[in-house]
Amino acid sequence: MAFLLPRTLRCHPLGRQWLFRRYRTPSLVLRHPLSSNVSSSRVSYQLIEDVERLHHYLAGGYHPVQIGDRFHERYRVVHKLGHGSFSTIWLARDEQLSRYVAAKVCIAYAIQQEVDILSQLREADPALLGAEARGRSWIPTLLDLFRIQGPNGTHTCFVTAPARCSISDIKQASTCALFQLNVARSLAAQTILAIAHIHEQGLVLGDLHLGNLLLQLPSSLDGLTEGELYDKYGAPEPEPVVREDGKPLGRGVPSQVVPAVWLGDCPERIALSEARLLLTDFGVAFRPATESRFQSYTPLEIRPPEARFEPENALSFASDIWSAGCTIWALLAPRPLLDMFLATDDDVVAQWVDVLGPLPAEWWEKWETRSKYFNDANQPVEGRWAWSLDQRFEEWVQKLRREEGMATVDDRERAAFLAMLRWMLAFRPEERPSAKEVLETEWMREWALPEYERTVR
Repeated sequence: MAFLLPRTLRCHPLGRQWLFRRYRTPSLVLRHPLSSNVSSSRVSYQLIEDVERLHHYLAGGYHPVQIGDRFHERYRVVHKLGHGSFSTIWLARDEQLSRYVAAKVCIAYAIQQEVDILSQLREADPALLGAEARGRSWIPTLLDLFRIQGPNGTHTCFVTAPARCSISDIKQASTCALFQLNVARSLAAQTILAIAHIHEQGLVLGDLHLGNLLLQLPSSLDGLTEGELYDKYGAPEPEPVVREDGKPLGRGVPSQVVPAVWLGDCPERIALSEARLLLTDFGVAFRPATESRFQSYTPLEIRPPEARFEPENALSFASDIWSAGCTIWALLAPRPLLDMFLATDDDVVAQWVDVLGPLPAEWWEKWETRSKYFNDANQPVEGRWAWSLDQRFEEWVQKLRREEGMATVDDRERAAFLAMLRWMLAFRPEERPSAKEVLETEWMREWALPEYERTVR
């Protein structure tokens, strides 16, 4: 089987290293509002690597954007920053203020919830907030908001400052996928500070993972001309869109699409002063006080266990804490806490038991396929690999850091980190700490928060 190198990684110096990185399992695929439209259209396109789903260019879907387009009579599109299931994100030049911005163009079916939440989080009165108000530093500032009328509908577009890249992308750009230890600590502290601020506003993020954590640009792009920007990071490389059946493209389908520009670097080269986060994508955030949410939108490897074993109970702030624990692990380690290669839902449950110990009794009885993984004595069946949290920490954090010649965690810090992680990953949501309590743990106070303070200095 041939491996195709994604365009975003071919375009930067670390591209060839992608071929040797560890396998990753795709995130959970959820029912998309365009699902019924897509299934009824049944149009297939020739494969183009590392771009949005072309079959989502239809009524209610993506807006076709081309390099050189102008939004709102002031924002000229110069490159592409990325895409998600509900939007495409573009690097644009604000011709009124002579600066670069990120313009997020949502699918026509998307609701304006994310914009409303961003505004609420940024406008909260600091006088009414606790120390967690510092978390506002990692909420994108909404610079502009408007709508675009196109062939696929009316699209909300909001403008923010551009970011460098996601933590997920930057880890994939390296064979070792490791941040320096001080950088990982700072990023972990910023993640919890941001979550604490969001929770203090009565919101559950609902979709925390490395793909939604962005690194801020270490310096402004504003001093670069368009030509200098292309010289430094690469010019857009449009690819023609072609239907498999050879027929003409439908109305609302772009004639060509563009892979995203790469503004990042390998994680081991990120300096502490560059370790500044932005938390993005509030499209599935909700308020437990006014809305009951029963479905988890997080990827399988970090989905909270109550979504599996207590589906009749509404999710709460504790669901973010579980996902945050898994995310913090992945900031220190080169791989997720759980081995996700071809993993099923039941494989994940078995690893929960391996890593964290026995499930609550009623969950254990409810788990019908447990005999596939554990014998009558509740021990792993013969031949099944079952590493504990301590073993995974030694092999995936300490050993791999030593092999890369990077700093490792001493015994005192290791004990504090694992104690915090076990608390955050308590099976029962009511037994997990709040985000504020996580900030008060020994590891946060003694190691993570001090590195964050050094970052801002």
